[in-house]
Amino acid sequence: MPKTKTAEKSARSARRKADRNKAIRSGTKSKVTRAEKLVTTKKSTEARTAVTEAISSLDKAAKRKVIHPNTAARKKSRLMKKYNASQKK
Repeated sequence: MPKTKTAEKSARSARRKADRNKAIRSGTKSKVTRAEKLVTTKKSTEARTAVTEAISSLDKAAKRKVIHPNTAARKKSRLMKKYNASQKK
């Protein structure tokens, strides 16, 4: 338990931020997973929109410091690599 009022406020703030970050991180993961599934099923137009949404979500998460910018860049790169490979076939 926090001993001072400022520690209590800090704990409340940290809990709020953790809940927000968890929601953003979870939504981002869901969008990336959905995009990867659509890429493997080779549904071209649906996959394109899903990839765009996933990339946008990764960018927003990185901008809000929920995930590290390099992590977002790596995930975007891998997703685009899969998408481009599926388009060549």
